[in-house]
Amino acid sequence: MERKIMSLGRSSLVISLPKHWVKLNELKKGDVVSLAVQRDRSLAVFPGAEKKKESKEMTLYVDPEETGALITRRIIGCYLNGYSGIKVLSEKVFSVAQRKAIRNIVRMLYMRIMESDAKSMHIQTLIDESKASPKAAIHRMHLIARSMGRDALNSLKNRDVMLAKSVFSLDDDVDHFSFFLLRLLRNAARDPILANQLDIEPIDCMDHQTLVYRVEHAADHSANITKHVIMLDGNQQKIADHLLTLMFTAGTEAVNLYDKAVDAFFSKDIANSVEILEEQKKIEKLDQEIATKAFMSKQKSALVICAICSIRDSITRIAECAADIAEIAINRAYKMTT
Repeated sequence: MERKIMSLGRSSLVISLPKHWVKLNELKKGDVVSLAVQRDRSLAVFPGAEKKKESKEMTLYVDPEETGALITRRIIGCYLNGYSGIKVLSEKVFSVAQRKAIRNIVRMLYMRIMESDAKSMHIQTLIDESKASPKAAIHRMHLIARSMGRDALNSLKNRDVMLAKSVFSLDDDVDHFSFFLLRLLRNAARDPILANQLDIEPIDCMDHQTLVYRVEHAADHSANITKHVIMLDGNQQKIADHLLTLMFTAGTEAVNLYDKAVDAFFSKDIANSVEILEEQKKIEKLDQEIATKAFMSKQKSALVICAICSIRDSITRIAECAADIAEIAINRAYKMTT
């Protein structure tokens, strides 16, 4: 619909509001509406005076026999859907396992337990989302994931258990960022005002959400590599040196592709993105070489063979994460602008 700009007095310009919109929002003469200038210089009109949003609350009723895993997933679901306060109530006293699960996920989500007794907990998030920066948070998350990949491969090549344990512990830090960013992006996708405050267009939220998932997956696969380094050392088992060298080479290529892909995502570099998709095929060939030499060797330990297969899988999946990110970068480059 279109509206003609009219003059009111000497210096004021006005347009009329669509009758259907006024009726839909139950507005009348004398009511106040709010205006917000968007990133594309368009003007959004909202019914009612702009005021601080009331925090959304959710109450979860926990069955006495409910597992800690189920409680955890329910709290995560509430958090990701924008609830600022979550009340967890039980008819009976929380079991030790239930209370431990609640406290663990609260710490993971950077929330706080404001009130607590034997049968209830009131959880609250204290973060002001409008002051967050999705791009900066994703960049910090990516730096941790990248360092995990490189250090995981060094721990594998050098059989460095201490380094492997250090890398494994960083996976929680990546999860912290992941939960926060997914909540932020979901809220921005359905709230144009928040999207404007975060300097992100609602349509970009989907691409950024996929990026967050891929960064998290890359970190998970790096953690899986270190898990096998620790496990092999604990069982006094070793992967042959020539296989370690090959896996280190393939893994380094995969992590470098992942790093390059994240850069391409933000720069919308099509040439680099296409190059990443081509280079992924090289890692697939290296993986086939590792598999061939692993099964032709005299190694008979089932534990070592399983470790080799799992580490190979993690390396190829890091490369797949890079390819997925590169494809998003290409698609973003051709996004229509208003």
